[in-house]
Formats: sequence, C-alpha cells, structure tokens
Amino acid sequence: MTHHTDPRHPGAEDERERREPRSRSLTVYLNNHLMGATAGVRLLERLERQQEDEGVSAELARLAEEIDEDRATLLRLMRELDVPVRRSMIVAGRLGETLGRFKPNGRLMRDTEVRAVLEFEAMTLGVQGKASLWRALAELPEAHEGRWPDLLRELLERADRQAETLEALRLAVVRKALTPG
Repeated sequence: MTHHTDPRHPGAEDERERREPRSRSLTVYLNNHLMGATAGVRLLERLERQQEDEGVSAELARLAEEIDEDRATLLRLMRELDVPVRRSMIVAGRLGETLGRFKPNGRLMRDTEVRAVLEFEAMTLGVQGKASLWRALAELPEAHEGRWPDLLRELLERADRQAETLEALRLAVVRKALTPG
C-alpha cells in the first residue's frame, strides 16, 4: 500500500502508520476471542444436551446463554472500534469445536467421563481468557474516555462467576471420572 504525504497535514502518514499496526493487532486479537466464544457456546450446548442431571443441564444452558450474550457484546465492541469481523474465524471456531470431539480419549469417538473433564477444563480456560480480554479492552483509550468502564467491569465480574460455576461443575465430573470405583 502506498502512502502519500499530505502537505496540509504534516505527520499524517506517520499517524496512519501508528494506527494501522494497532488496528491489525486488534483485529487479530478480537477475532481470535470471537472464535473462542463461538466454539465455547457450541461446546456448552453440546455438554448440556449430553447431561443426565437436569440441574447441571439447566446450569449449562444458562452459561451458554450468558456466553452467547458476551459474544454479542464483543461483536458490538468490535463495531464500535471499527474492527472487521473475520467470518473465517467464526467458521474456524465452529470447526474447532467439532474437531475437538475426535481427540483421543481412550475410546474411538465415544463420550467418556474423562472427555467431559477435559471439556470442562477447556471451557474454564476459555472463560479465564475472556476475563483477560475484558481487562485488555479496559486498557484501550476508548475505555479511558468513559465509553465502557461500567460495562467492562460487569463483564469481568460475570466471567469470574462463570469460571467459579464451571470449576464447581468440573470438580463434580472429576470426582465421577477419576476416582476409583
């Protein structure tokens, strides 16, 4: 791409070059989180469908709904930041979740308790990563201008609650899957 210096705006080219790397980096960063959120919602919905305990199933449905709302919020913030959505990343998130079903787990393409442990751990890591996303966005100038501090604080608190819930569910699965007898 060729940049032309505008004589009426000295330094305009330098300013553009400073913005573009942030824009590229922000695009990659936010689209990766969008991919993770897409995969996370699908994984939670699948875990919910497989759940025999109605209470756990309801909790997973609530978490899936919240994480889908967080995903929608991320999309809104991306629009406000003028960050393009890379549809390929959304597709990659869906594909990644689907391919994750075929990981080695002791049985070929069958559900096992160990698989559930690994999937709950993946979800916990994803939610912790999402909390890091909200903290990272809080460092942007747009957040300091007063646009999102309350929203980001609420999202961070919700991510912390989601991680606590997932950890409690994971421990229940661990006790069932990894203890003898």
